[in-house]
Amino acid sequence: MKKAAIYALLITIFYSCGSNDRGELVGVKAKKKWFSEKPYGMALIPGGSFTMGKQDEDIIGTMSTPTKTVTVRPYYMDETEITNSEYKEFVFWARDSIIRTLLADKAAEELQKNNGGNTATTGNKRSSQGIQAYAYQDVDTSKISAYQKYQIEKSDNPIRPLDWSKDLISLKEIDDMDYIEAIDSLYTEKEESVAGVRIFNTAFIKYSFYEFDLDSAAKAKKDRKYFKKKVEPLKIYPDTTVWIKDFNYSYNDAMHQDYFHHQAYGDYPVVGVTWDQAKAFCNWRTKKKNDYLRTKKNISAVPVFRLPTEAEWEYAARGGLLFATYPWGSGSATSDRGCFLANFKPVRGDYAVDGALYTVEAKSYNANDYGLYNMAGNVSEWTGTSYNGTSYYMGSTMNPNVEDKNNYRKIVRGGSWKDVAYFIEVGSRDFEYKDSARSFVGFRTVQDYIGDINK
Repeated sequence: MKKAAIYALLITIFYSCGSNDRGELVGVKAKKKWFSEKPYGMALIPGGSFTMGKQDEDIIGTMSTPTKTVTVRPYYMDETEITNSEYKEFVFWARDSIIRTLLADKAAEELQKNNGGNTATTGNKRSSQGIQAYAYQDVDTSKISAYQKYQIEKSDNPIRPLDWSKDLISLKEIDDMDYIEAIDSLYTEKEESVAGVRIFNTAFIKYSFYEFDLDSAAKAKKDRKYFKKKVEPLKIYPDTTVWIKDFNYSYNDAMHQDYFHHQAYGDYPVVGVTWDQAKAFCNWRTKKKNDYLRTKKNISAVPVFRLPTEAEWEYAARGGLLFATYPWGSGSATSDRGCFLANFKPVRGDYAVDGALYTVEAKSYNANDYGLYNMAGNVSEWTGTSYNGTSYYMGSTMNPNVEDKNNYRKIVRGGSWKDVAYFIEVGSRDFEYKDSARSFVGFRTVQDYIGDINK
């Protein structure tokens, strides 16, 4: 009896120490304490209320920017505009994905020929030699869960990942005819080559992804599948011809040739990118981060990267300063020593007097009080907001945004290297058509902050 009483007491103590809820409502406990990790190269914008719109007289008289009090939630924003080097990572990833897919398809075709048309064994004879070194990877079923195995067996066409472990080889260095045949079609034709040099045809560099129309789904009573939309393969290589097309009777050939291509401009803001291409970059950046996080345990998916709303952009540009004209405050576009504080078109068109003829490096001049560079001048920046001349009068005062998919006019903010001082004021707004690419328009991204910033 004494032993039984001792065992009962131990069991009671064990359970009370293990859960310690004593039958009370304690809620679901998280496996790991949550904290918001600041993305690399981004600044935390604390959120809050501000007076949005023109603080001074609107000399153009558009009457589209009356002052109003607006509140935005906290978010992260890129410290600089997206650079050529950063956008080039996106382009190279898409290019290499296309090349590796062609090589993997060719490897599967050759292996099928060698097996007499039998596809059942193609997945078990990968080789490290020749074209077979780039074959699709087989899923290692010993490292996946039973549910993942079930999904593979259930699918008629299970996904087989590309093998990124082997480096790609230049056509000039490879002697494998299967390799050459697989990717030769991606290069310009001989009659299109200059000085006999065939180059990679950038028109083949495309990116496709899915979008979910959350706004429509929230208002309609239909299944999710009706609001899932596939964005057809989109050409993502910047339009380098904008340096010539934007300016008649002007010699800008050197910028057309070198600005995106040459490493000397790697830290300069990318231009020649349409609104849709900027959104595609945001989707890829989200995918890149999530692909990494999925390799870790007990880490949830990261919030998406996206273009800022017009209100978010203006709030961040002001840097916490009230009723300021520029990101550095009111007054003029020069310091008390006469130094220019931004890259724009000053002094009746003396482009070079501010230290730059065209763009400058993305991290130039002084950052504002939120740590953001070039929120005035250098390049105008795409936002996620559609242009409506009356939106300031009718829009919400909490996280305002006009997201009209049928409106091709998208807000650009900040002014650029070719604009006069009026357009670099934080309250000025302008628009470009979303399918247009310009030598003076770039972008930066934001990411929502999750949780209470004050804790």
